[in-house]
Amino acid sequence: MAAVLAGLAALAVVVVVLPGLVVEHDLGGARISAAERLGAVNNVRTTLVQAVGGAVVLFGAYATWRQLRVNQEGLNATREGHITDRFSRAVDQLGSEKTDVRIGGLYALWRIADHSAHDREAVISIKAAFLRTHLPWPPQGQDSPVEESSINSVPPLETRAPDAQVALTGLGVLCQERPPDWLNVSYTDLRRADCDGLWLHHINFDGACLEAASIYQVNLTKASLIAANMRHVELGTSILHQSRCIEADLRGARMVRADLREADFSGADLREANLRKARGHGTTFTGADLRLADLRGTDLTGADLTRAKLEGALASEVTIWPTGFDIQAAGVVMVEDPGAEPSILLHAAALARNVPPLRSA
Repeated sequence: MAAVLAGLAALAVVVVVLPGLVVEHDLGGARISAAERLGAVNNVRTTLVQAVGGAVVLFGAYATWRQLRVNQEGLNATREGHITDRFSRAVDQLGSEKTDVRIGGLYALWRIADHSAHDREAVISIKAAFLRTHLPWPPQGQDSPVEESSINSVPPLETRAPDAQVALTGLGVLCQERPPDWLNVSYTDLRRADCDGLWLHHINFDGACLEAASIYQVNLTKASLIAANMRHVELGTSILHQSRCIEADLRGARMVRADLREADFSGADLREANLRKARGHGTTFTGADLRLADLRGTDLTGADLTRAKLEGALASEVTIWPTGFDIQAAGVVMVEDPGAEPSILLHAAALARNVPPLRSA
């Protein structure tokens, strides 16, 4: 009440008293008629009233903005509280003994990462840890196929461990908007995993088993696959730019039209691998075993083939070799080029693709 009375008193002074004082000050003692003086006072009064009105509007706008800020901060705090509760419940679900509950928790974390950039990195790390702990390689659980199992007898990952497949898919989708940084998924059992179209760049797959996995059109830029088991893996049109596949087992792998530029395959076993039309600019094959590999149409410009074994490898007239490389001394077999590569017809994810036995086993 006191503030209201003070405001009214100030307004009365501005409207009634101040205009006359302003006019007297401006006249400086000069004489004018009463009508002219009244007009001058009214003009000053109008100007002052407009100024007061503008100040009131500005104050109201500021007060409204402050209230909106307070409301927004309250909404953000409430939202963060809801996200924290959902995050905690989702993580608790991952420890359930029921597969469907774990899948629900993984999807809940995925949704949280989509709506909260602040929590995305934590969700990605949790999914990677889920894969490492639930699918270790060599296998440790009684429900997992043993290490010596024939790959044709191993069910697809989405059948034998659907929660792990969901974690892997979520990981590959969320990493698309993730800044380049290392992520550890090493020594995991990813036999017959479905990775088609995922972003798995800068991920550490060292020592993992990806045998017969479908990795079609996948971004594996600067990924680490040191000593990984990648026999019969489908890597068609995938990007392995600057990836490290040192001493990896890639026997029977399909790498048709793959981007292998500046990748390192030192000591890798690429026997019977299909590298037709692959791009190998500056790729390192030091000490690699490429016997019986299909190199028809492969671009090996600037590749390092020091001590590489190429006996029985197939090549055609369109295969591009490093400058000065002697294909006859290497034992390469020249055959007719197959021409344009057809589009790869992928099997349904739930079906297991039977792989032929390796002649070089």
